[in-house]
Amino acid sequence: MTRLGLGLAALGRPAYITLGREEDLGDDRGVAAMRARTWAVLDAAWARGVRYFDTARSYGRAEEFLAGWLRERGIAPGAATTGSKWGYAYVGGWRMDAEHHEVKELSAERLRRQLDQTRELLGEHLSLYQIHSATVESGVLEDEGVLDRLRALRAEGVAIGLSTTGPRQADTIARAVEIGTFDTVQSTWNLLERSAGGALSRAHGAGMGVIVKEGVANGRLTARAAPAPLAAAARDRGVTPDALALAAVLAQPWAGVVLSGAVSVEQLHSNLGAAEVGWDTELDERLAGLAEDPETYWAGRGALAWA
Repeated sequence: MTRLGLGLAALGRPAYITLGREEDLGDDRGVAAMRARTWAVLDAAWARGVRYFDTARSYGRAEEFLAGWLRERGIAPGAATTGSKWGYAYVGGWRMDAEHHEVKELSAERLRRQLDQTRELLGEHLSLYQIHSATVESGVLEDEGVLDRLRALRAEGVAIGLSTTGPRQADTIARAVEIGTFDTVQSTWNLLERSAGGALSRAHGAGMGVIVKEGVANGRLTARAAPAPLAAAARDRGVTPDALALAAVLAQPWAGVVLSGAVSVEQLHSNLGAAEVGWDTELDERLAGLAEDPETYWAGRGALAWA
């Protein structure tokens, strides 16, 4: 088994914000082609010991693709951990040129509706249901209608969590710890954006599971765009930049599951190489200067085009 999981954000729909998507996927992004690609990556992940799979209602057909794969491969509920998220709706219509690809609404009514949709697809495979991109400003963590429904879901045997986003991730995580209702938190932490580290450590200390997303910063920490210090350190260690970047996340004592966002079997194998990389203080010191101001990081992420 591995602590690395597989996220399907970039596999379940034709457009996403990762760098180099045109080169990675080519022109054929029809439903059948993306389903076949998703299943191939899932097969490779399973063979390598990946047992955590991350999806969401807004990831196009990702829940559908995952459910079909679980059924076709005869994987029993509980043999893998499947986490999904509610709050965003996919509105891209499977079009590359859609004006909007997803719309956010963190309401009790959307939770009710999307939970029904998720359960229709994933059934007993649903292990964890998370608020998608919760923020303090959204008010969702103070919405008793939402919290009561999540508590009821937890009583039914499904773990509940939240994912976070933006430069105030730490504030959102701190509030979730105060509430004491959530089993997990899924947050962005990477060599460029480290601001949530202290809050994630405290969440871990409070008994919450920590899932880390965007460990390669939507492609910025891969061979395609790696900053010079990361590229040089990877060459010196004989590994790929993405493996070294993910190894930095795995080295955090609070990190439980670290997600790969691979869209090909080759990318997946490169990402999973992180588990074999030894992290040490020399690397800590050498790459400390990569950290960006959170406002700068998130502004840059927001400017990424939906390829």
